[in-house]
Amino acid sequence: MELYVPVLVLGAIAAGFAVFSVVVSTLTGPKRYNRARLDSYECGIEPTPQPVGGGRFPVKYYTIAMTFIVFDVEIMFLVPWAVHFDALGGFALLAVFLFLLNLTLAYVYEWRRGGLDWD
Repeated sequence: MELYVPVLVLGAIAAGFAVFSVVVSTLTGPKRYNRARLDSYECGIEPTPQPVGGGRFPVKYYTIAMTFIVFDVEIMFLVPWAVHFDALGGFALLAVFLFLLNLTLAYVYEWRRGGLDWD
C-alpha cells in the first residue's frame, strides 16, 4: 500500500484544487447576467437562427470523423508492433500485413465512393 500513497496524495491535491477553483470562481465571479451574456456566441457575429429540432447536419461530417477514428486506432495497433518488431517473428508480420490490407481495402472503397470529397 505504501507504493500507492504518493499517487493517492497527488490525486487528493488535484481534486482539492479543482473543487477549490470552482468554489472560489463561483463566489468571486461577476453576477451580472443580461440578455447579451446569456445569448449564444458564434465568433463575434450574430448567431444564425436554428429550427426547433436543431436543424439538419450533413452526414459527411460523421463519415470523416469515423475515418479519423479508424486510422487513429490503426496507429494505436501499429506502434507497439513497430517497437517490438524484431521479437515478434513471422506470424506477427503476416498478421500486420493482413491488418493493413484490410484497412487499405476499406480506405480505397470509401475513396472510390466519394466519401472523402468535400463537394
